[in-house]
Amino acid sequence: MPKLKLGPIADDKPVKVTIELPASLHRDLAAYAEILGRESGRSADPVRLIVPMLVKFIATDRGFAKARHTMGDAKPRA
Repeated sequence: MPKLKLGPIADDKPVKVTIELPASLHRDLAAYAEILGRESGRSADPVRLIVPMLVKFIATDRGFAKARHTMGDAKPRA
């Protein structure tokens, strides 16, 4: 089985945000959560995957890092 990029979800105090997702993206999140749950042995809520995925995406986006550095804010936010 391939190794997923997303690891276990940290238990962190959430900030509520309401968004609309395309149905196809929700299906992909649900499938990802199911696979992650099988790998980790813990169930995963598809909604709780959004934040860690965005954090990982932003952390690995070289174009964003360069642009942020150019703006003078080189320190990544947690």
